[in-house]
Amino acid sequence: MATEPQRPGAEERPAAGAHSATAEHSAAGGHSAAGEPPAAGGHSAAGEPPAAGGHSAAGEPPAERPGALYRKVAADLREAITTGAYGEAGRLPAEGALAEQYGVSRGTVRQALAVLRSDGLVTSRRGTRRVVLGGARVQSFSELLSFTHWAYSMGEEPGGILDSLVRRPADAAEREQLRLEPGAEVYVIVRLRTLSGTPVMVERTVYPPRVGEIVAELPPDVVSHTEVLREHGILFTDADHTIDVVPANAEDARLLGCRRGGPLLRERRRTTDPTGTPVEWSQDRYLPGTVAFSVHNSLATSALSRHARELD
Repeated sequence: MATEPQRPGAEERPAAGAHSATAEHSAAGGHSAAGEPPAAGGHSAAGEPPAAGGHSAAGEPPAERPGALYRKVAADLREAITTGAYGEAGRLPAEGALAEQYGVSRGTVRQALAVLRSDGLVTSRRGTRRVVLGGARVQSFSELLSFTHWAYSMGEEPGGILDSLVRRPADAAEREQLRLEPGAEVYVIVRLRTLSGTPVMVERTVYPPRVGEIVAELPPDVVSHTEVLREHGILFTDADHTIDVVPANAEDARLLGCRRGGPLLRERRRTTDPTGTPVEWSQDRYLPGTVAFSVHNSLATSALSRHARELD
C-alpha cells in the first residue's frame, strides 16, 4: 500500500468538505442563549462593536467555538475506546454525564458520538447509553493518507517487510489501470505491513516504470515508499478505492499466518498524480478485525453535483 489510504477521517468525521453544525443553542436561528436575537450588525446589546482582534472589552480572548469542542470530545472518547478503557461491548456514560464531564452541551456530545458512530466505534441508538463495538483501527477515505501517516495518526508504529520485487511485462488489467502501452513493463512489489510489530496486511503494488525504477533502488526495510517518491517529485493526490472480501491465498496465509481460504478485507486502489497520470495500482489485504473503513456521504453534495451537471 504505497499510498496506503487513510489507513486510516464519516457522517462527520471532521475532515475534507465535512459539515460542522454547532451544538450550542445560540447557533440555531442566530439567537442567544437567552433566546434573544443578536443586535443588528453583530453589536452587543449595549450597541458596542466587539473589540478589535475578536477579544472582549475586558481583553479576554473569545470562547472556543462550539464546532471545535465536539472534535476534542470525540478525540478523547476515541482514545479511551481504542485503549480499552470501556472494554468491548461496554457502555459509554450517558449523554448527560458526558456533557457534565466535558463541560459542554448535550448537542456537542451528540455530535461527538456521531463521529464515533460513523467510525464504527459505537452503536447508533439514541436515548440509551452507546455500546462500544470494539477497537478496530478506523481508516477514513475522506482524506488520502499513506499507510505510514495513517498509522502514526493512530499512535501506532508502522512497519514494512519486503517479500518480493519483480520487473515483468504488464498484464492487460495492469495496462488498463496504469494506462500503459502494449509491451510495457511494470514493477510488482509485495510487502507485509505491520502496526506496532503486529502483521495486519499484505500489500501488492504495481508501479509504472518511472515510479518502479525509484522504488527498486530503496533499501528493503524502508517504511514509506510514498515519502521517498515525494522527494523525487512524484505526488499521490487522488485515488479510487474498491472494497470487498476475498479468500486468503497461499501467499497471504504464509505472510499473515492466517488460514488459507479464510476471509480477508481487500482494498483495491488506483492513485494518480496532480495531472491525473496513474502512479500506482495496489491491492491490500487485511486480516479481519484489524481495520475498519469509514466513508462520508452528503445528500447536499449529491444535489449540488446534479445541479451542476444540469447547468452544463
